[in-house]
Formats: sequence, structure tokens, C-alpha cells
Amino acid sequence: MEIKLKTLKFDAGEKLVAFVEKKVARLERFFLEGVEPAAEVSLEDVKEGKKAKIQIHLPGDELIIERVADTFENAITGAVDAMKEKLTRTKEKLFDK
Repeated sequence: MEIKLKTLKFDAGEKLVAFVEKKVARLERFFLEGVEPAAEVSLEDVKEGKKAKIQIHLPGDELIIERVADTFENAITGAVDAMKEKLTRTKEKLFDK
């Protein structure tokens, strides 16, 4: 899976980049075989805290999850967990048709 990381208003360190890639790469097992998804992760330091946004581009669909937490790690973890659920629901809808 191709993962693009965008950081807004700051530079991400190597540890944060590695953490993002490790967490987001786990989502790959929720995709259908033969589908090559592209993931875009945006990190931003906002007034409410640290914001993580994950966009996954699938053929004919785009899934977006945003989470705000006290640290980037917590925001990313929350967004990945929510995306797992969203991917599972999307997959179930495809097979129910």
C-alpha cells in the first residue's frame, strides 16, 4: 500500500513517520485481494490538540476519518481503529449486494 504523509505547520521526526507507516500499513489486510489502495495521512497541530486525518482512495470510493487527541500517536491510533471499522462495514456492504 502506498502511504503519503503530509504534515501541516510542522516537520515530523523519524519516529513519528515510522509510527504512522507501521499503523497505517496494518489497514492493508482489510482490503479485498487485487485492490491496491492509496492512503493519505495528514497531521496537523490545531488549537484543540493534535489532528490526524486518514484518506483511503479505493476504486469508486473514498473513505475519510479524522481524529483529534492530545498526542499525534493517540490521534493516529484512534483514526486507524475507526478506519478498520469503516473498511469492514464497506466490505460487508459490497458482499451483501
